[in-house]
Amino acid sequence: MPITSAQKAAIEEIIDILVSTTPARGKRQLSAMFMDLVDRADWPEYYEVIPEPRCINGVRASVEKNRYKDPINAYTDLSLVFWNALFYNEPGSQIASDAETLKSVLETEWQKRPVLPAPRHSPPPSSPQKVHGTLPTAPPQSDPSKFTHLIAKPRSAAEAAAPASGSTTANTHPPQKLAPRRGTPPARPSLPEMMDVDVQAMSPEPDSQVDTTASAGAGEDRDGDSEAIIRQLEKSLPRWEGFGDLGWMSEVTQERRLEIVLAIKSHKDIVGNRLAVALEAVPEEPTSPLLSHQSPLSLKLIEGRVRSTSYASSKIFDVDMARLFEKGRRWYDPSTESYGRVLVLQRLYQALTSPSPPAGPPYTSPTHFASIRAGPGTARPMHATADADGVPGITTFRVSTKDRTFVDEVHYKGWTIRMADWLHLSNPDDPSRPIVGHVFKCWISDEAAKKGQPGISICWYYRPEQTFHPAHAQFMDKEVFKTSLFADHPVEDVLEKIAVQFTARHIRGRPRSPFWYPGWPLYVCHSRYNERERVFVKIKNWASCIPEEVRKKDEFMPIYGFERMVYPAKVPSPFVSATGVVKGPGGIGEPLEKAEGEKNEGGGTGRKRARRNQGTGTEAGSSTALTKMAMTALQMPMQTPGPAHAQVPKAYAAPAAGGSGSGDTKDRSMLTAAGTLTVAPIVDKLSPETTVYFDRSPETNEVLWFAAPPLHVARAPVVKHSLKYLTYLAGKRKESEGDGDGDGETKQVNGRDGKEDEGENKRVGVAPTVSEMMQTAMDGVRW
Repeated sequence: MPITSAQKAAIEEIIDILVSTTPARGKRQLSAMFMDLVDRADWPEYYEVIPEPRCINGVRASVEKNRYKDPINAYTDLSLVFWNALFYNEPGSQIASDAETLKSVLETEWQKRPVLPAPRHSPPPSSPQKVHGTLPTAPPQSDPSKFTHLIAKPRSAAEAAAPASGSTTANTHPPQKLAPRRGTPPARPSLPEMMDVDVQAMSPEPDSQVDTTASAGAGEDRDGDSEAIIRQLEKSLPRWEGFGDLGWMSEVTQERRLEIVLAIKSHKDIVGNRLAVALEAVPEEPTSPLLSHQSPLSLKLIEGRVRSTSYASSKIFDVDMARLFEKGRRWYDPSTESYGRVLVLQRLYQALTSPSPPAGPPYTSPTHFASIRAGPGTARPMHATADADGVPGITTFRVSTKDRTFVDEVHYKGWTIRMADWLHLSNPDDPSRPIVGHVFKCWISDEAAKKGQPGISICWYYRPEQTFHPAHAQFMDKEVFKTSLFADHPVEDVLEKIAVQFTARHIRGRPRSPFWYPGWPLYVCHSRYNERERVFVKIKNWASCIPEEVRKKDEFMPIYGFERMVYPAKVPSPFVSATGVVKGPGGIGEPLEKAEGEKNEGGGTGRKRARRNQGTGTEAGSSTALTKMAMTALQMPMQTPGPAHAQVPKAYAAPAAGGSGSGDTKDRSMLTAAGTLTVAPIVDKLSPETTVYFDRSPETNEVLWFAAPPLHVARAPVVKHSLKYLTYLAGKRKESEGDGDGDGETKQVNGRDGKEDEGENKRVGVAPTVSEMMQTAMDGVRW
């Protein structure tokens, strides 16, 4: 997409800073030698060594004329100005020192502007360092803070060119300024080596669809270089500034604050374990630089402040409690027991500070204080059948519009929740695995009992342990799956903001603020999960997974790009993991398929099963759904439907009545032959109007498929006579052989003559074949 006006203004501002940068002691403009290109007539060898010469004025003109389609391309050209100078000039020379300084200023100023993508710190693929395969020793980097940035308001092209041209006249005759490198540049490497260097450093193409199951880096553990790339990028990203000013608890008395703290401190689960032990084990000192606060904080410290009436308002107390739970969430690993206890205490606290607090103490809840009765994997839709497993009446297949007023955003505990945000919500089944949800609507309730209370409509995303999948399945680390299930949650269910990236962008970078900040939980999504049939389908159109209102915007959830694509590590099924088997609502299982006419949970009927051939003697039914999915992904040579008595190939002849057939029960589907797949392939079922043109197995009535295109081989001739006629011919042949004169010649019936011997057929001799003639000739020449 073209550069936006905000990005263009930011780039022009950076160029002005580069042009006006001067040393701390002096007024010399460091950019004077880099404003225009070197004179080709005076320095022809420069253009032989430098693959892509660049200058500041050229980049500025390209920005003003909107020639760049991506801001990172403008950054690449600006950095090439200084990478070229560092390669061509001697280390330690004045021009190399100025180039190193301006390159540092460029990187620093670029990172300060969140509207621009994250810059790369290594040489671009087209730089002489990459092309010639040489990375010269750079001089010591100068501290950009020692130089004065004379930032002026943006100037027009004519105003900017006037002082620049006057200050760079010496650049057209650079013998006195440039200090060429000693010796000749190194020879170019062979083509394969050069291609390897370019590919490793090449920036990924934006917005392209990538299938990680077929990529080169997929299926392997993430290497150290990839981890370093991620850490380097996240280290340069802006930090979260903390909670906002809206959505905090209403003012309560000092006694009520103390009651809330004591309720959190003394709460026990059904077994009798005191959950606050998990909070008390968190150190009082700051535990991570990514926290929104860096001051000492603990449950004991908050209790002391409440008892000493140190809190001037309930809002300040509420903010400290929110920071304490944030600290606990970051201290423990997700999905652990201690992590789940922190989330239960947070949900209890949010229930106690809500307009309708639970009765107590003691405070008990079968759903761990969550507002819904069941979570992912256990909850069932509103219109689920009575015999369906799980808890019905929890989810829907569309966003409800009844008794509510939709709004753009809602506020709760310092969070501003808008459409298309991703959240962690309280899970009533397993608190240590909060629900991963995508906000599709924000609303204010119009119901009489909940008048004025805010809420959100959430699309649930499932974790691997909440799905049914084969034992050999592998998943990306922190992978989740989009579902078609929606649920209404009050804001009290919200635990924190998170982010979910689709695979195509997750391997290319990290989300920009305010969609995500370092330290927030981050997931990756590659497929949809159909809970009714237990199948995974790769997402083709990512835009279909976000709310329609957000879909119309120019770009949703932009990223800070990596230097190269980084693939997430692969992990086995949580039910067969060597680190410990996970208990979940999901399990090991194969895809399901509804019988014809059988109702689904969301209404409608199941897919129709293919009927078996009635002449085979087998019962009607279908093979496994996995084999059916494999059949449909193939393109077969189209054939014209033949008559009902068409011959069946011998290899697929029907078994005898009452027999068991070939007895081969091995799964020969295309999916099995492909091996272990991270996600299920795209499955499109063939319509009955199409399948009639394909060969079918007489045993299973499934469409036959082959592992390779048809070969140009001779086919067996088609039988032209009926079995009755062939029997008649065989009888006549036998009769003629019995009445012959023994000369070895074969007699044949010339039927329907009726002229000799009153109806007897006329006997005629048959000419010998070529083989017989050759055999006779050979017999005649033998000794």
